Amino acid sequence: MHASNGIDYAYREIGTGTIPLVLLQHFRGNLENWDPPLLDALANERRVTAFYNVGIGATTGTTPNTTEQMAYDALFFIDALEAPQVDILGFSIGSFVAQEIALTRPDVVRRLVLASSAPRGGAGMHGWAPEVINALGRPEPDPGRLPRRLLHILADESTSRPAGAGAHIRTHRRCR
Repeated sequence: MHASNGIDYAYREIGTGTIPLVLLQHFRGNLENWDPPLLDALANERRVTAFYNVGIGATTGTTPNTTEQMAYDALFFIDALEAPQVDILGFSIGSFVAQEIALTRPDVVRRLVLASSAPRGGAGMHGWAPEVINALGRPEPDPGRLPRRLLHILADESTSRPAGAGAHIRTHRRCR
């Protein structure tokens, strides 16, 4: 989809409805990283849209360096959807982008869902944890094995890690 900022955005849309649910992904994530059963459940009663932000995947342009610029770029994409308003689900860094969108253009946001989020200046939000730094720049691990970076996120409970592993495997299976 071509937007007024001159960028061609690659995106995927499923479901139907007038108010799209726009998905904003986690750090190092993209539109392929949403768990298919989650997308199917969300799209059961509404239009769900996931996209590659600027400079990622098949979307043209240069990757932004700030969440503020990511929000502006996402707003150009949202404007190109030609919907009067959107609902936004932001996950992790996507939640930071979602907050910036809501602050910049509150008229565009009907509902906002923030998952795995924190406010600007929140405790522990300055810099990256050593395990995140160690995972950066490395290729994605074996799709059949839960990545080490996810082990630091998931609770050490009997249901959390198996559920996370299942989502990871389903996501990689769809990408093949």
